[in-house]
Amino acid sequence: MQFEVWAPQAERVTLRCGEDRQTLARDPGRAGWWRGEADAADGTRYGFALDDGPELPDPRARRLPDGPDGLGAVVDHDRYRWRTPWTGRGLPGAVLYELHVGTYTPEGTLDAAADRLPHLAELGVTHVELMPLSSFPGVHGWGYDGVAPWAVHEPYGGPESLKRFVDRAHELGLGVVLDVVHNHLGPSGNHLPAFGPYFTDTHQTPWGAAVNLDAPGSDEVRAYFRDSALAWLRDYRLDGLRLDAVHALHDTRARHFLEELSESVDALAAEVGRPLFLIAESDLNDPRYITPRAANGLGLHAQWNDDFHHALHTALTGESQGYYEDFAAAPFAALAKTLTGGYFHDGTYSTFRGRRHGRPLDRARLGGHRLLGYAQTHDQIGNRAQGDRLSAQLSPGLVACAATLTLTAPFTPMLFMGEEWAAGTPWQYFTDHTDPELAEAVRRGRRREFAAHGWSEDEVPDPQDPATRERSCLDWSEPEQPAHARVLDWYRRLIALRHEYPDLTSPGLAGTNVAYDEDARWLAFRRGDVRVAVNLGKEPVSVPLGSGRMEVLAAWDEVEAPGEDGRLRVPGESCVVLTRV
Repeated sequence: MQFEVWAPQAERVTLRCGEDRQTLARDPGRAGWWRGEADAADGTRYGFALDDGPELPDPRARRLPDGPDGLGAVVDHDRYRWRTPWTGRGLPGAVLYELHVGTYTPEGTLDAAADRLPHLAELGVTHVELMPLSSFPGVHGWGYDGVAPWAVHEPYGGPESLKRFVDRAHELGLGVVLDVVHNHLGPSGNHLPAFGPYFTDTHQTPWGAAVNLDAPGSDEVRAYFRDSALAWLRDYRLDGLRLDAVHALHDTRARHFLEELSESVDALAAEVGRPLFLIAESDLNDPRYITPRAANGLGLHAQWNDDFHHALHTALTGESQGYYEDFAAAPFAALAKTLTGGYFHDGTYSTFRGRRHGRPLDRARLGGHRLLGYAQTHDQIGNRAQGDRLSAQLSPGLVACAATLTLTAPFTPMLFMGEEWAAGTPWQYFTDHTDPELAEAVRRGRRREFAAHGWSEDEVPDPQDPATRERSCLDWSEPEQPAHARVLDWYRRLIALRHEYPDLTSPGLAGTNVAYDEDARWLAFRRGDVRVAVNLGKEPVSVPLGSGRMEVLAAWDEVEAPGEDGRLRVPGESCVVLTRV
């Protein structure tokens, strides 16, 4: 088979393939590329030595059996026989479920997670969004310190295990989305700089030098990340990708990397005959990311909407520190604004940032399904000092209200694993760095960060302690317990309503009408014939829903449909979904 590698600064490149070694030849048709032929089969170990230096894994290795510091292994994707015919599942009408393989089950593997997929099919979600799977040093971590964007983390099961997971998901009618990180690589096990100018000092990120998307040599770097994205979609039959922190992709070229990527993904979708999509994480509130390329946008298909989360979180908890400050002054007004306009900060002044932030979203052009709405995510739980979920501080009724607003809002809803039964387990920040100095630096940095907010050292879990990860694993006995089972039934009912009533998946933001009372702590909105009312206060409230006969579709506590006066009496910390009849 043919081996090739981009190493533009090398004078000599040696291929080790199995026990054989040979010097590669320069590729006359591609500057900086080296190539050669060698006998190899699936599983054959190989690597490259540059100018007689140490043997390093292929930057495009599909498998790293011994981790990022070991040699790569050949992967023959044709060996796997797919069981499930799959025509794809697009984003409109979707309900996503964010899942971390290492803590979804105590085993922490893709095969163990696949065994739990029937639970998600019964729940009614449509897509599983996997947190990053790229190889990183150690066994357990969040995955955002990956260093090999083409390889599946071996402790999770490697490439074959991911294929089995996707096959099982598709068999159950579930799409699969993967979180990928293009804006940085982890601090340990990153060998890319030895091969070429993958990074540049022209720009800086919170993680150091930026990925080189616009400096000399950036053509090949862009191709490296673009082609890795396409490989995940093509070789593993994934349905979409979530792109981590795209605001940290510094690119001054006339044609942005994300535009190039979205065009390539759309072309692959046409080639394979099934829908594929890209979801951005961005804190810029810039609708250009999700505006079609034909309208001078970057052509991504959706983005996470933190503004909805922040407004909802402050309304539920009353927290006002950090970025919540901008939402806490009038959280119900903030929530109403996001429900009707998508962004809260759309050119408004942000106290947290000390400047204006964002720009308006064109509701006539961009549907609400292009924004993901959520009450909890890995970031919003795991970046708290103790990784506490909403269920650790809210009553079951308020947890139900959070679910109701998330699953009936005009956005594409996303849940975080365990949320659907109000999991009692935390989800904490954990690492498994093999470099002792890096491990200690992370430990000290985590404690220093929260000490500034009044947390003592003993109160902040040690990220390197295996017990931190173990505490974060879901307890699968909980859904059988009455209190958790009631919450789970509520989530199932709400998701079923979303699938049953087209008004709840209508993409139009402009068609959402909201009323609220900041002091009485209730909010109600209308989407077509569907009415939703939540009472976050402790006392019962009377909510005006307008004229016309209505039927209760779902209620956390027993309620009567509104009478002729159109007013609905909602108990304290409760919620109701109705429809006109």
